[in-house]
Amino acid sequence: MKQFFAAKAEHPDVLLFFRMGDFYELFYDDARKAARLLDITLTQRGSSGGAPIPMAGVPHHSAEGYLARLVALGESVAICEQIGDPAASKGLVERKVVRIVTPGTVTDEALLDERRDTLLLAVARGKDGYGLAWADLAGGRFLVSEVANEDQLEAELARLDPAELLLPDEDGWPLAVLERTGLRRRAPWLFDADSGQRHLLRFFALHDLSAFGIEGRPLAIGAASALLGYVEETQKQRLPHLTSIALETSDGAIAMNAATRRHLELDSRIDGETRHTLLGVLDSSVSPMGGRLLRRWLHRPLRDRDLVRRRHAAVATLIDQGADEDLRERFRAVGDLERILSRVALRSARPRDLSTLRDGLAMLPALRELLAPLDSPRLRELSDALGEHAAEAHLLSQSLVEHPPVLARDGGVFADGFDAELDELRQLSSNADRFLVDLETRERESSGIPTLKVGYNRVHGYYLEISKAQAGKAPTHYTRRQTLANAERYITEELKQFEDKVLSARERSLARERLLYEQLLDAMNARLEPLKRCASALSELDVLAAFAERAQALDWVRPELSDDAGLRIERGRHPVVEAVREDPFEPNDLVLDGERRMLVVTGPNMGGKSTYMRQNALIVLLAHIGSFVPASKAVLGPIDRILTRIGAGDDLAKGQSTFMVEMSETSYILHHATEHSLVLMDEIGRGTSTYDGLALADACARHLASVNRSYTLFATHYFELTTLAEPGSGIANVHLDAVEHGDSLVFMHAVKDGPADRSFGLQVAALAGLPKTVIRNARGRLAELEQRRHDAPAAATLSASNLEQPQQFGLFAPASAALEALSAIDPDELTPRQALEALYRLKALQ
Repeated sequence: MKQFFAAKAEHPDVLLFFRMGDFYELFYDDARKAARLLDITLTQRGSSGGAPIPMAGVPHHSAEGYLARLVALGESVAICEQIGDPAASKGLVERKVVRIVTPGTVTDEALLDERRDTLLLAVARGKDGYGLAWADLAGGRFLVSEVANEDQLEAELARLDPAELLLPDEDGWPLAVLERTGLRRRAPWLFDADSGQRHLLRFFALHDLSAFGIEGRPLAIGAASALLGYVEETQKQRLPHLTSIALETSDGAIAMNAATRRHLELDSRIDGETRHTLLGVLDSSVSPMGGRLLRRWLHRPLRDRDLVRRRHAAVATLIDQGADEDLRERFRAVGDLERILSRVALRSARPRDLSTLRDGLAMLPALRELLAPLDSPRLRELSDALGEHAAEAHLLSQSLVEHPPVLARDGGVFADGFDAELDELRQLSSNADRFLVDLETRERESSGIPTLKVGYNRVHGYYLEISKAQAGKAPTHYTRRQTLANAERYITEELKQFEDKVLSARERSLARERLLYEQLLDAMNARLEPLKRCASALSELDVLAAFAERAQALDWVRPELSDDAGLRIERGRHPVVEAVREDPFEPNDLVLDGERRMLVVTGPNMGGKSTYMRQNALIVLLAHIGSFVPASKAVLGPIDRILTRIGAGDDLAKGQSTFMVEMSETSYILHHATEHSLVLMDEIGRGTSTYDGLALADACARHLASVNRSYTLFATHYFELTTLAEPGSGIANVHLDAVEHGDSLVFMHAVKDGPADRSFGLQVAALAGLPKTVIRNARGRLAELEQRRHDAPAAATLSASNLEQPQQFGLFAPASAALEALSAIDPDELTPRQALEALYRLKALQ
């Protein structure tokens, strides 16, 4: 318990797995917590201060499964191992914490999601913004960036989705940061840029950081140093697979804020479902590392149009040459080389990791031969990046058995003939059975005891066993070793010498295998960087081949990235809706250019407005990761960001109502959208009263069209907004078609020019199953309202100059319609004709 208390004092905030024989034990509060989280038995052992000591434990050979469950729950675990040899130790075996398993630093295969990156992220804060550093220890990636404000920080958190987040222990952090799971507070001085730079220079053995491109970025340097210090503290070993830092800049990618990622459902839906998402449809990659790379691409579409065009050309070449199927077949033998190489660097690779590496490297010559005739610049670059690894492949092939054991400590990893000394030691062990059979036969004959037999157990070693009835015939040179109820066991000098020789040979054989295994890891580590480049190239080839497979299977086409402004999509389709629908999907066109900046989209509920808007955003996104797209043709001009405001939902934790969330997201778009942005706006203003909402929607639409000048799809049920489509405004009307057939409604899902003539709200309500009496009463009420509207046309619409103000009553007192309309007029903004029209409208309200 003294050893336990000493280790626990060093790691008070994490669970402590304390090794005792074949178990990891937990005590006191750790035991109570683990018993609850893991559903294991809570027992007790001994007492302290007159009270029993709570204890719970898990077998060490199956600890990975329990660790995986704890890490998934956001817990960290310190592993306290027996570092002394129990056979050689006198008294207690020495114990020491050898590593700390945390959600962001796991590298063990059993603890990882094979198709998702597990990231550790550190954030530093300064007056100029935030510095971010994140590492994927399992993949050997280390990156940094800087962002200017809280909005960009929240967007990066949504993109990276770290398993663990390191922050300086200071006040004033945004709620979006504090709500993250796996949050760890660290001392603020650990994020200092000056000491951080010295730390990074020591770690990478460099004179300066110019090679990484992060000189003059103090926030990024501070975050990187804090992250690196945490990794060194928890892993308690060298990190040779972290060989560089990559800088990501905001202008390299199409920006998407957290709300946009959520609305577009890139890799998960609001309900947590992952299958019916864009990633679920797109990911046909063969290897886990290809799946992880595709997810990263999906969350970071590129603005580097030359690189994206090279990806498109590579996919087209694979399709034209019919090479994608052969390429994908080769990848079935590759395995997750990226993570295997990280475990090799951390010296935690298991024998089967090395056999997978062996098979992957053995496949490379055939893969290069397959790529050689393909005329594509990007494919040639990736083929060159694969490199030559014949020596490593030969070494692994010669050294390892075909199917190695799970653990190296069990022996049997190396093939016969690889090492002469190991073969000799194995020969001694394998000949033991023949020697024992011969010995038993000789001793029966010489002693005259036909029932004598030779045996072995782990406690007493080898022995000659004679029954009690025959024990009197035992030769004098037999030495009694053990007495049983019905037999006596003996040892002879010959058997003792054999025992020493055989047992020594087994121990020396295992020791020799351990040495050979370390030498094998050394040989792989000597070529770690070229092997990592090879794994990276294999990942990208896997994704490009998956793009080719998807393009052919789903009838997608190669998009054209034009340098001219505008978006032209012919017969576009929603990739996810089309994949899950049994009925044929109705394709639709989209045309936006310098003169046509906004489409006001009207039509019935369930008519397809939201589907139409999202499909165009997804087509733009797919094109900018290098994929083909679901359309018959797509010509896309430069895009700098995709911004969406779709759906309704509150955020009570932040004290925001549904309407406040809607307005917050709208505000972000109006402040950030540019003339190169694609904006989706769905039902703006529906969360408040009719006239307030109509006024807000009108003003937002005008601002987007005239000030932001973004490519905008503006879906609405306010038919009054269709009057925005005036000549020279850059705004046009389109609608989703629907046809009434008797009492039923048929949705055509076809986008047509012009505004819709009605919303069909009652028909949709009837389809939803509302009681017929409710629908009947609603029809009567609708007739009354429409008659009232017909009787007072001047109070029914909002003019193109936003001057008409229908009569609206306040909460506590009636307001004058004329006064309210007058207050909405800004004389400085009116033309003479608009002023005269406003005067006539005011006259009509008296």
